[in-house]
Amino acid sequence: MTPTQLVATLNEIKPRRIVVIKPSALGDVVQTLPLVSVLKQKYPQAEIDWVIRSELADLLQAEPNLSEIIPYYRRGGWKAWGDLLIQLRRRRYDLALDFQGLLRSAAMTAATGAALRVGLETAREYSHLACHGLLPATDRETPAHARYWRLAELLGLGLEPRQLNLQISEPARDAVSACLGNSAKPLLIVHPGAMWVTKRWPTASFAEVALRAAEKYQMRVAIVGAGGERADADLIANAIQRANSSLEVMNLAGQTSLQELAALLSSASLVLTNDSGPMHLAAGVGTPVVGIFTCTSSVRSGPAGDEHELVQAKVSCAASYRKQCPFSGAGHMQCMTAVSIHQVWTAVQRAIEKNQLTQAVA
Repeated sequence: MTPTQLVATLNEIKPRRIVVIKPSALGDVVQTLPLVSVLKQKYPQAEIDWVIRSELADLLQAEPNLSEIIPYYRRGGWKAWGDLLIQLRRRRYDLALDFQGLLRSAAMTAATGAALRVGLETAREYSHLACHGLLPATDRETPAHARYWRLAELLGLGLEPRQLNLQISEPARDAVSACLGNSAKPLLIVHPGAMWVTKRWPTASFAEVALRAAEKYQMRVAIVGAGGERADADLIANAIQRANSSLEVMNLAGQTSLQELAALLSSASLVLTNDSGPMHLAAGVGTPVVGIFTCTSSVRSGPAGDEHELVQAKVSCAASYRKQCPFSGAGHMQCMTAVSIHQVWTAVQRAIEKNQLTQAVA
């Protein structure tokens, strides 16, 4: 199917059931989620399902436009995999959207037997073979947020607000309120983690920037992350409190569900983070971020919006998307020192000023 035929078909069909196949990762799921309201507006009669990794399913539980959240158990074994494919076949979808573009998502897409199966030009591992067509202008040079939103544009709804519309549950909000208490101080959230070692700016650098923000702007600091990132969070919290024991620092790494993390991020004045899922979640709930980009590109992978400040390493291998550093010796992990404390601190001050966050401490 040519791109022209694909776009025409998408605008002509009246599907009864649609499935979005986007199991991971957190940042990509967050950037794809605004399409749910677009799909519901374009196809109001349709039931919309989403295939998502079981660890991330909590994020979608309160989304009103989803009929079914179908968990994918990555380590569930062959039985769980077979049960998933059978479930997808039995749902009898009319439209399947593979926004993952990998071999496993291709198998899911093929299993649906949908009359129209659509993917992105970033499809890998021959996953395009399970699709009838690929959305045009969705290659790797297109920023991720624009790549997913391309579907809205092709459906004639590209001018609609690109809103996350994440429904945060009341229990999650209550848990975060109890944790934060009644302090009137603005909240700086620090997320020092990332899946790749080449994305992780040094913890000592995070601590120094957070310390400066806490002292200059009378901010309290909360450090977030997965359970496996608790040790790094401890290093940052301890460094800040050694430098100034009067500052309020909370180490919440490994202590929040995804819903609670979303509630926490929405309560913050600013988020200081590596290129990561929580960065996109913070931007999605409307909180300005200062994002640090070492091996990835701030243009291709950063959140949209002028309220954010994105700091890019300027080295020969910047934006190479390498999970391991290609250099040894003096050049090893040079992107970490290429992003200086001064650069990030300056970005934090710009974000605070342009978002008028200084009013909170006036």
